[in-house]
Amino acid sequence: MPAAARLDPKDYFTAEEWAPLARRSSWKGPAMIAHAWATIFAAGAMVVVWPFTLPLAVMIIGTRQLGLAILMHDAAHGALHKNLKVNDWLSEWLTGGGVHTYRPYHLTHHRFGQQSEDPDLSLSAPFPITRLSLRRKIVRDLTGQTFFKARFGRFVGKLKARKSGEPLLPILTVEFKRHRRWLAMGAIVTAVAAPFGLWWVWPVLWVLPQASWYPLVTRLRNIAEHACIAENEPDPMRQARTTKANLLERMLIAPYYVNYHCEHHMFMHVPCYSLPRAHRILARKGVTQRMLVEPGGYLKVLSLASSKPA
Repeated sequence: MPAAARLDPKDYFTAEEWAPLARRSSWKGPAMIAHAWATIFAAGAMVVVWPFTLPLAVMIIGTRQLGLAILMHDAAHGALHKNLKVNDWLSEWLTGGGVHTYRPYHLTHHRFGQQSEDPDLSLSAPFPITRLSLRRKIVRDLTGQTFFKARFGRFVGKLKARKSGEPLLPILTVEFKRHRRWLAMGAIVTAVAAPFGLWWVWPVLWVLPQASWYPLVTRLRNIAEHACIAENEPDPMRQARTTKANLLERMLIAPYYVNYHCEHHMFMHVPCYSLPRAHRILARKGVTQRMLVEPGGYLKVLSLASSKPA
């Protein structure tokens, strides 16, 4: 199967319109990273002062964890900073890391968007599903089952396949190396917070959101972006979906303009902070009428994705 069709920005934007859309900023990406971390710290401080706000804080922090992943995704496109070395450094050390591994995988997804060779096609292929199936997935996300499988499933599989008498240390060593940055973060946060009686900060205010709300909003993001789109869809304006998001959805589901996914696939090197402006220009010219846009928000997308009869 050939690569997905590409669109020429000159067919949709004047030179004056396109130049600011394509421009990388030296401060907007770092400012968004700072915003994500400031929001996480503020939500954590809220729990320290008012413990009853923990459920809300879990949602806020889990969404900003997704936000950091989104900013790493922008870095994979070289859009987080105009200097590529700074772009990669910011991503590797301030958004969670992994950009060098993620970049070739993700650019393959863009090259073959919604085509047979798309490595992300398996995420959208099962949809639509039944409401019961969707509820089961949501329960697995919120109860930590999705998190445990993703982070420790390989380790558990190796333990089950381990032969009697086979040394355990090599398996543990490999697993430690996979999680050393995550564990180091936990050790540092705990060491700093414990003298103040806040030894619980990392497991409660980082791991708990990461194991519950983050998997859920990641699933919602994946569903909204590509679910219920035909395999080998030829139209590059309908290989991904833009979902209109209200303020609450942007706060708790879709941070940092991730909902403008159709525009992102049409013009993948446009930084995320320029996607709303691109959408407005395209809407003014009537182009969005040809694009895959869901005006009903994430609830409408979920209804579509769970419309398979029981």
